[in-house]
Amino acid sequence: MYNRIAVLRKERGLSRKELADKIGVNFQTVGYLEREEYNPSLDLAFRISECFDLPVEFIFSTKPMKPLSEELRDLKRGV
Repeated sequence: MYNRIAVLRKERGLSRKELADKIGVNFQTVGYLEREEYNPSLDLAFRISECFDLPVEFIFSTKPMKPLSEELRDLKRGV
């Protein structure tokens, strides 16, 4: 499973520990998630989604994700 956790965390100025505290996991779990070495449970995926105030499908995907800059460009174009 692919995700944008690292990008979103850095964008928000959060350390792995701060994010871990917000979502109720060990900071090492955040590292495993960011490196895509661990797939979150559905419950954890929703907690991460709520933390970033974004839809789950914007954070997680079963297919490689486009860079955020491309996503934003496509949104502006209505693609």
